[in-house]
Amino acid sequence: MARRSLSARVLWLTVGVILITELAVFLPSLGHERKTWLERHIREANIAALAVVGAPKGLLDPATRDDLLRLSGDEMIRLHRASGVEVVLSPPAPVEARVRYDLRREDALTSTGRALAALFREEDRLVAVIGVSPLRPGSVVELVTHERELLKALRAYAWDWAAVSLVIAGMAGGLVYVALLFFIVRPVERLTDAIIAFRAAPEQVPPLDPESVSLLGDDEMAVAGRELAHMQQELREALWRNARLAALGSAVAQVSHDLRNILSSAMLAADRLSACEDPAIRRSGEVLVRSIERALEIARRTLDYAREGPPALVRAPFALAHLIDELRETALTGMPASLIVADLPPGLTLEADREQIFRIFTNLLRNAFEAGARRVIINARVGEDDLEIDIADDGPGLPEAVRRNLFRPFAVSSRRGGSGLGLAIARDLARAHGGELVLVKTDESGTTFRLSLPLAMVSGFRPSSPPS
Repeated sequence: MARRSLSARVLWLTVGVILITELAVFLPSLGHERKTWLERHIREANIAALAVVGAPKGLLDPATRDDLLRLSGDEMIRLHRASGVEVVLSPPAPVEARVRYDLRREDALTSTGRALAALFREEDRLVAVIGVSPLRPGSVVELVTHERELLKALRAYAWDWAAVSLVIAGMAGGLVYVALLFFIVRPVERLTDAIIAFRAAPEQVPPLDPESVSLLGDDEMAVAGRELAHMQQELREALWRNARLAALGSAVAQVSHDLRNILSSAMLAADRLSACEDPAIRRSGEVLVRSIERALEIARRTLDYAREGPPALVRAPFALAHLIDELRETALTGMPASLIVADLPPGLTLEADREQIFRIFTNLLRNAFEAGARRVIINARVGEDDLEIDIADDGPGLPEAVRRNLFRPFAVSSRRGGSGLGLAIARDLARAHGGELVLVKTDESGTTFRLSLPLAMVSGFRPSSPPS
C-alpha cells in the first residue's frame, strides 16, 4: 500500500482521530485517578488516626505508632475533629512537606494539570495532603507522604491506558478502514481510473460501467458513477460530431472553391439572359442568378460555421426598431399572411454587429414561419444587468425530439430538408456578443426564445427612475 494513496491516508487519519479522542478522554481520567489515589490515602490515614483514638488514654507505644505509619505509607497523620480535638500520629523528628495539596479546594482542571505534571517528574518530594474525613463527617485529615508512590501509580495508569488505547485504535481503525475502503476508497479509485483512461483515449475507451463503481446502488458514489458515464458518453458523441464537422469544413471549403469556378461561366450566362429584351428570358436569367447566389451563400455559411473560433464582429450603433422594419420586408417575403409585432422601448439603440444581430432574428423568424407560425411578437425590456429580447410565435410548438437537441448542429431540424444549423448559428452569434439565446417555453400555444445581450451594448435609452 503506497504511503500517498488514499487508502493509506484514510487508515492513518482514522487511527489519528481515535488516538486524539482517546487522549481527550485520558487527561481528565488521569486527574481523576490522581484524586482517587489521594482520597484513598486520606481514608487509610483516617483509619490509622482512629486507632490512636481507640488506644487507652489516646496514647500509643512507639512500635505501634511506627507500624501504623508504615502500613499507611505516610510520614505524619493529623486528624482535626469537629469538636476541636486534634489527633496526631507522627515520629519524634519533625516532618516538613515541600508541597501542600488541599483536596477541598482542588477542581477537576487543577487535578488534571497536577497529574499531567507528575508524569514527567522524577524527584521524590514530601507532600502534605488535606482532605475531608470519609469516616467522620466534619473532620479533616492531614497527612504527609512521599510522592514517589503517587508517581508510580500515575505512570502505571498511563501505560495501561496507552496500551488499551492502541489496541482500541488499531481495531477501530481497521474496521473503519475496511468499511471506507469498500464504500469510498475503491469507488473513488474506479472513478479516477476511468477518468485517466478516458482522458488518454476518449474515442477508444468505452464509458465507465456505473454498476461497477459502488457496492450500494443508490449512494453518492453510484450517482457520481452514473453521471460520469453519462458525461463520457456525451463527450464521445461531441468528439465524433466535431470530427465530422472538421471533415465537413474541409469538404465544404473544397466544394465552395470548385463551385465558384464551375458556376462562374454560368453566372456570366445568367447575366446575359437577365439583360435580354424578352421579358420571359430576362426573368429566367434573374431567377438563375439568384439561385446561383443562394447556392454560394449556403456553402459560405456552412463553411463559416465549420471554422473554429467565434465570428468577427463589426460593432456600430443602430436602432433596433429599424432592424425590425427591415426584418418585416425580408422575412415576410412570400408569406403575406404572416405578421411581426414589435414592442420596443422608445429610442432603443444597440452598439453591436448589425448584420449578425439581423442574422439571429432572421434564423429565429424563418424557423417560426416554416414551422407554421402566423404571428411573431418581439418584446424588448432593459433590466438591471442585461437587455432581454423575447421572440414569441403562435406556432404549434417544438416536438420533443427537437427540444432534446435544440442547439446541436446537424442533430435534428423541425422541418424537412433543414440542416439544423439555424439555432446553433444564432446561439453562437449571441454568445459572440457576450449574450445568450435560450428557449423560454414551447407548447401548443407557441414558442418563445429569449435573446439576452449585455447592458453595455444598450444606448439611447435609460430606464425611468423610480419615484422618490
